[in-house]
Amino acid sequence: MMWKDKYKIGIDEIDKQHEELFGRVSDFNQAIRSDEDWETRVNKVKETMAFMKDYVITHFNEEEAYQEEINYPYLEEHRDAHIKFKESVNNYVKIFEEEGFTEEKIQEFGGKLMTWLIMHVGNMDQKIGEYVKSKGG
Repeated sequence: MMWKDKYKIGIDEIDKQHEELFGRVSDFNQAIRSDEDWETRVNKVKETMAFMKDYVITHFNEEEAYQEEINYPYLEEHRDAHIKFKESVNNYVKIFEEEGFTEEKIQEFGGKLMTWLIMHVGNMDQKIGEYVKSKGG
């Protein structure tokens, strides 16, 4: 899964962050599908989760602040999607803490991250760009 220019919404800061997220998730999915030894792959999962928890919060806050600034009409809906995603990441954190790391759960987590990114950045975030363009911004 690679970053594509069509995912850009035309706001530099947000686009840069999205590109970074795509890069991380791509790396992550490559790592967990590789034939590296188990420990290496588990470490990659831990590293990605730590990154996701911090980065996503920073990114979401900035994205929401920007939406407030431009009086974006779908801010609430968008914020809900962010909250659900954070819950979903935390849910996996819990699963991994309680049940340990299993091949099945790691692959599932990787798939979920990828699906969410494509749906959210490729779809929901595009509407921010469209809104800005419609206002002649």
